[in-house]
Amino acid sequence: MAAVGMGAIPIEDGYAFRVWAPHATAVRVVGDFNGWDHEAHTLSAEGDGHWYAEVPGAQMWQEYQYLLGNGEDTFLRIDPRALAVTHSVGNGLLYDHSAFDWDGDDFTPPHQHEMVVYETHIGSFVDTPGSGPADLHDLVGKLDYLVGLGVNAIELMPLMEFAGDYSWGYNPAHVFAVAHTYGGPEALKNFVKEAHKRGLAVIIDVVYNHFGPSDLSLWQFDGWSENDKGGIYFYNDHRSATPWGQTRPDYGRREVRDFILDNARMWLRDYHADGLRLDMTPYMRRVNGTDGEDIPEGWQMMRLIGDMVRAEFPRHVVIAEDLHNVPEVTSVEPEGAAMHAQWDNQFVHPVREALIVADDAHRSVAAVAQAIIHEYHQPFDRVIYTESHDEVANGQARITSEVDGDDPGGWTAQKRATLGAALVLTSPGIPMLFQGQEFLEDEWFRDTVPLDWERAWAFRDITQMFRDLILLRRNAGGDTRGLAGEHTTLVLADEEVKVLAYVRSTGDGHHVLVAVNLSATSVQRRVELPGRHWRVRFNSDARAYSQLFGDHATSDVVVQDGMGLLDLGPYSAVLYVPA
Repeated sequence: MAAVGMGAIPIEDGYAFRVWAPHATAVRVVGDFNGWDHEAHTLSAEGDGHWYAEVPGAQMWQEYQYLLGNGEDTFLRIDPRALAVTHSVGNGLLYDHSAFDWDGDDFTPPHQHEMVVYETHIGSFVDTPGSGPADLHDLVGKLDYLVGLGVNAIELMPLMEFAGDYSWGYNPAHVFAVAHTYGGPEALKNFVKEAHKRGLAVIIDVVYNHFGPSDLSLWQFDGWSENDKGGIYFYNDHRSATPWGQTRPDYGRREVRDFILDNARMWLRDYHADGLRLDMTPYMRRVNGTDGEDIPEGWQMMRLIGDMVRAEFPRHVVIAEDLHNVPEVTSVEPEGAAMHAQWDNQFVHPVREALIVADDAHRSVAAVAQAIIHEYHQPFDRVIYTESHDEVANGQARITSEVDGDDPGGWTAQKRATLGAALVLTSPGIPMLFQGQEFLEDEWFRDTVPLDWERAWAFRDITQMFRDLILLRRNAGGDTRGLAGEHTTLVLADEEVKVLAYVRSTGDGHHVLVAVNLSATSVQRRVELPGRHWRVRFNSDARAYSQLFGDHATSDVVVQDGMGLLDLGPYSAVLYVPA
């Protein structure tokens, strides 16, 4: 009986091979197991364009390729489903997922309302002088640091095999293979296992809006194409075009949908990842990514992924980078894509603008207020942030450098960057930080420039502020559960004095009052408040967080006749809990 599955399938005494090549006239598998003999192992046609053979004696880590014939033409191709490769234009490697010892790993990821995400790029997270980019083993060495920071989820930028050694990862050449530069499949599994031991969920960034565009064995895989385009895995008409090449997958083909869906499932099942982040989903669902022609099959592809995760991995999340304020992306109604959350441009853009604009008079409190209360279908179906790999690269900089490029470590830059962190970590949504944000990294993001970890010591007090805010968000002290609550009540948005206040609440009566001063001067403002007495729980102006800060003497708020006095330091956020 034929083995079940696609690609190189471990069987009792070797490996079976199944590949989809509907236009091939002959398919053979060659590799270390047969001395690369072109005649040794011929695959048989199974129907529906699939070819199959079994190779007794083939062993894990042996190299292999497919030799395809199309008429008189023959060509070698790396297996589209190769689980490991020597490099992007090398050979596939036989691999068996069941061979890894997970040591009883049965981690349960946090719920969406409990999650605090830390986005990182593997190759630049730590410095490896003279030895190329960092790898997953290097990242394991920083897991205890992340635990100490308080985050409970790490999002890895794409780690599928790409061309060369340095990349952001958004040019995947082999989507089933962990990049050899990062350590390959065993390194990722070990990383996830070690993260889980420390209570950290792992979210993997995947790219399904395009493949490549370079080093693509998928390109004209079995020799067929139309209009000189990509062949069986890609659209062969105008829908192929993306900003990254003519390589949009053909979501209308069942075999391509299965290819993508199996890939998404693999990360969660075989690598024990706790979630996926789908890159630039507008280019899955629309031809030009913004307006104009829809791609109904792209919407369907997103929905298949969303439904699969919800059904098979019910505590896991799938997040879309959509950034077009489209509620259907996170809708579970028939027209929706069933994503759990989406990166929210309705938060990041107005909040960054408010932090960066030089003149207080031009700072819009109303825009920040709207950013805080915005939601799609529920409070936690969005990811909120002020820095990400996109926001701090390609002409945009870190908040500190945007605020004051001449003095990114000075008072103004420190105050506004930390004010942004307070807004992220106290607003409804899934809060996310980008690597180094917690120690005010001021370099714009490049895959070839590692984080400056000396700043983690130089700005250790700022890092402590981030830690305190994260632990407050996660209710580590037992009195700030309201910060993860489903209700947000706006109590003040004063454009004149630039003060914003809101109450975060759970449905069972836990409350946190957040007051924010968006001006460079200390202010006092009477405001209508619920309750009787609010105790200061956190003050971002505390000198313990920076010797440049003013340690403004913000006092508790006593509510009389429904009114209380907020007394706030410049560019500061204060959290209060019921006394």
